[in-house]
Amino acid sequence: MGITGHNDNKTSAEGVVGFIKRWGLLFVIVALSVYGVSQGWHQQFTISNLIKNQQLLSGYLAEYPIQTPLIYFVVYTLAVALSFPGASLLTIAGGFLFGWFFGGLLTVLAATIGATLLFVAAKTSVGATLKARAGPFLDKMSVGFRKNAFSYLLFLRFTPVFPFWLVNIAPALFHIPLSTYLVATFVGIIPGTFAYAFVGAGLGSVILAQEQVNPGCSAAGTCEVEISALITPELIWAFAAFGLVALIPPIVRRFRGK
Repeated sequence: MGITGHNDNKTSAEGVVGFIKRWGLLFVIVALSVYGVSQGWHQQFTISNLIKNQQLLSGYLAEYPIQTPLIYFVVYTLAVALSFPGASLLTIAGGFLFGWFFGGLLTVLAATIGATLLFVAAKTSVGATLKARAGPFLDKMSVGFRKNAFSYLLFLRFTPVFPFWLVNIAPALFHIPLSTYLVATFVGIIPGTFAYAFVGAGLGSVILAQEQVNPGCSAAGTCEVEISALITPELIWAFAAFGLVALIPPIVRRFRGK
């Protein structure tokens, strides 16, 4: 009786540990995301708030040159992992504060880590469940995706049509290896990230022009700077072209196979 009870307790403990390993990270991400939305954290990611607090942020950077990039890195990582909207505005803020190169580099690293956290959470929980219940069609589709995973992921990363959070989760459903996901994510977000960081690096001149037309608008947060005016259609088409280039290898392999 004692041995049976001991075995039952051991089995129960193993079940709890397995449940935590499988669903724990996803639960933490969802809980933090819900809490952040309820507190309105995502509403702080606006261009007007960036302009309004530019002097404060610049002063903080001058006083704390090491801590400020670290804080930005952590905030950006969490924003991506929690799938908060407004990551592009954070990228612009990074370029504005740290310059296009260092700001872009920080952002690429933070975004890769944040996306990987979400990918791992989805793969160990939802992905494992779908794998166990996958029918023939989904299984065949998963095999096809894995054969050209790197090219497909580059296409999804380069092309600005798909939501960033969706691209972070979708590969987990097709059981893409973590190493492939990491490299494709890191490489794939470089063009867009540095483009937005470059826009941020030039934001100071835009604010100066607005100040000449409407003095005091930056402090009041009333400067009219539209992101759509900074990100041109030509830039979007360039990203789409990158995505099409990424699809060339699997297309070539398919024709060769035929």
